[in-house]
Amino acid sequence: MARKQRVKRRAGCISAVVLLLGLCPLAHGGSDLGGGACAKDQVLAEMTKACDWQLAELPDEKVRANDTNDNWIRAVFFDGDLSLYRLTQNRQYLDPMLKVAEQNHWQPESRFRHADALAVGQLYCELYFLYKDPRMIAPLRERIDKIIAQPMPGREDWWWCDALFMAPPTLARLSAATGDQKYLDFMDKQWWDATDFLYDKSEHLYYRDKKFFDMKEANGKKVFWSRGNGWVMAGIVRVLQYMPKDYPSRQRYVNLLSEMAGRVAALQQPDGFWRASLLDPDAYPGGETSGTSLFCYAMSWGINQGILPRDTYLPVVRRAWKALTTAEDASTGKIGWVQPVGAAPAELKKDDTAEYGVGAFLLAGSEVLRLDDASAAQAQ
Repeated sequence: MARKQRVKRRAGCISAVVLLLGLCPLAHGGSDLGGGACAKDQVLAEMTKACDWQLAELPDEKVRANDTNDNWIRAVFFDGDLSLYRLTQNRQYLDPMLKVAEQNHWQPESRFRHADALAVGQLYCELYFLYKDPRMIAPLRERIDKIIAQPMPGREDWWWCDALFMAPPTLARLSAATGDQKYLDFMDKQWWDATDFLYDKSEHLYYRDKKFFDMKEANGKKVFWSRGNGWVMAGIVRVLQYMPKDYPSRQRYVNLLSEMAGRVAALQQPDGFWRASLLDPDAYPGGETSGTSLFCYAMSWGINQGILPRDTYLPVVRRAWKALTTAEDASTGKIGWVQPVGAAPAELKKDDTAEYGVGAFLLAGSEVLRLDDASAAQAQ
C-alpha cells in the first residue's frame, strides 16, 4: 500500500475510533487510570493513534539492513499490534500481520539459534491460535526441534538478558500450540541457567551481559540497563501467559517477577519514567519510553493476575502510563524518547523512535486497560 493511502487510512481510522468511543473528551496526556469509561476509552484512543502511525510508517521496501519483517525490532511491534487487535477485533490490525507472516513464509529469521531470530515466532503462534493452521508454525517448530537436538547451556545460548523476551515466550507459545511440553522444558532449563549467570541476587536486576559484571557508572553504581531489565520482566509475563498453572517451576517465575517489580518500582523517577541507567538516572536524564513501557506492561499484568499487590503497584503504573502519554505526539501518535537499538544505557532524544518502542507502548496499554476489570473481579 502506498504511503499516502496508509496516511489517509490512518486518519480515517483515528476519527472512527474517536466517534465510536465518544464518551469523553480526549484531553491528550490526561489519562489518570482512575476508573470508568473515560479513562479506558482514552487509553484505547492513545494506543490506536500510536499503532496507526507505526503501521503507516513501516517501509514498503527494504531500505535499511534492519528493514525486514522477521527481525526482533519489528517483531515486538507485531506483538503490540496483535494486543490491540484482541482488544478491538478490528481486522485493520490483524490483516497486516497475516500479510507479514505470509511474506515471511512463516519462517523465523535466518540466524539459526539466535534468540532474536525466534522473536517473530510469537506472531506466528498467536496467528495459529486464531486459525489452527499447522503450516503457520511448521517452519518454526522445525527450527526449534533442530536447536533442541543440539543443546548448549542457557548462559551460552541466551547470554544477554534481552534474549529472555525474544525466545522464551515463543517456546512457551509453541508448547501450548502443539501440546508438547518439551518446548517448555527446554525453555525452562535455558532460562534458569541464563538467570544464574546474569541475575544479580543482591540488586534483583539483570546485567545486560557479562561485560557489565564489573562495570560502574559515573556515580560508582553498577550498570543496569532499563530496557534490558524491561525485556526480562515482560518476558516473564509472556512466558507465564502460556505456562500451565501446575507447571513445576511456575512459582519461580512468579517469585522472580515479584522480586524484580519491587526493585524496579523503587527506581521509578518522579516524572513516572525510568532512566536508561537504572542506578544512575543522571547519566542519561531523558525519560526513556521503551524500558518504561515494558515495566508498565509487566507490572500491570502482575496486578491484573493478582500477583502484585494493587495498592502498592497501581500508583507506579499510573505514573508510568501518564508519563508515556506525554511522549506520544498529540497530532500524529508517534512515540518519542525511545532509546535507539543498542546494548547498554545510552543517550537519547525526544524524536528518537523505533518499532519496538511502539510495540512495548501497545503492550503496556493492553494491560493498563484491564486494570479496572481486574479490580472489579477481585472484589466479587
